[in-house]
Amino acid sequence: MARKKRYLTATLPDGYVKTIGPTADPFTHYWRIVAMLDNGKTEVFWGHAKSLAEAQKKRGPAQDAAKMRGWRSHVFEIVELVETPS
Repeated sequence: MARKKRYLTATLPDGYVKTIGPTADPFTHYWRIVAMLDNGKTEVFWGHAKSLAEAQKKRGPAQDAAKMRGWRSHVFEIVELVETPS
């Protein structure tokens, strides 16, 4: 039997809201990296994970990317996804 498709919403501390879906995947968390570049611009990288542990595993590679790409600074955030009515 196919899983029910659903919409998932992540609300970050700065007020940004990201909606994912429709999806049948069992995602539970959303992660985002906001990188500040030397020229004053920003780059944003994001994804979703099937567990908090999986999302936290992105923190190490984010620090490596900061060194490799020469980011001035970066913020790594993880929030829980909430199912929203379709």
